[in-house]
Amino acid sequence: MATDILCLGEPMLEFNQQPDGNYLPGHGGDTSNAACAAARQGASVGYVTLLGKDAFGDSFMQLWRDEGVDTSTVRQISGAPTGIYFVTHGPEGHAFSYYRSNSAASTMRPEDLPVEALKETKILHVSGISQAISASAADTVFEAIDIVKGAGGMVSYDTNLRLKLWPLARARAVIHEAMTRCDIALPGLDDAIHLTGTDDPEKIVDFYLGLGAKMVALTLGAKGTLVGTPSDRRMIGGRKVKPVDATGAGDTYDGSFLSRIAAGDDPFEAARYANAAAALSTQGYGAVAPMPRKADVEAFLADA
Repeated sequence: MATDILCLGEPMLEFNQQPDGNYLPGHGGDTSNAACAAARQGASVGYVTLLGKDAFGDSFMQLWRDEGVDTSTVRQISGAPTGIYFVTHGPEGHAFSYYRSNSAASTMRPEDLPVEALKETKILHVSGISQAISASAADTVFEAIDIVKGAGGMVSYDTNLRLKLWPLARARAVIHEAMTRCDIALPGLDDAIHLTGTDDPEKIVDFYLGLGAKMVALTLGAKGTLVGTPSDRRMIGGRKVKPVDATGAGDTYDGSFLSRIAAGDDPFEAARYANAAAALSTQGYGAVAPMPRKADVEAFLADA
């Protein structure tokens, strides 16, 4: 099936510590979250990954079916598990413990890619995490980018830097190289400071435009987004809400932004919409559950 957006990466089952000490299961993984967010905005979305042939993999297949994300390009395999992580809470805040070594997604190789689906999508969305989980996954992302670009599609990249997964020097080399092939750069400010060596938002936007991006949406938290193209640049202010949990807000932003680009909006309109969607997503707990739907975002924007 031809899609507006095809996301590639590693979904992970989440176990989040509750006040009583028990762990609440949920769904995580940056590009999976973005896929769900885009589908809730009305985009046609598919996902590309390998899952374990286990209960956690089955849970993701059910999640995507429930959210309207096409799973025809997902395979469940024997011999490698679906990744999981735990979130614990203490005086220093929350901490993450990952159990993803040798996960099914980390075994992805270029020959596993659904070539026809990639050729038919409008936008491929990948991230730094998609490339950090293994050398073969990094190669797979590069191959996917080349297939999509060769067919005339667009590529979106969220830096999503995780220094627990790889050293900064390697992250810089791989992410910068990927960005030279991408159309849409979606860095967050904290990531970009590490990757570019500057904390000046204007210079960060210049950096990614210099690598070849046609549009850069640099997210600045509650302040909003600095959006740049080769010919224009604007600060798109954030929307005020009373947040309770920012888990998945950046992924909600990505999926919402890309849904509007796929629908024909310019990047400034898309950022205004995505700022609103991300703000609304912080008003509930977890990554996927509080993601707003299109009608909710439109009503929020109309109330500005």
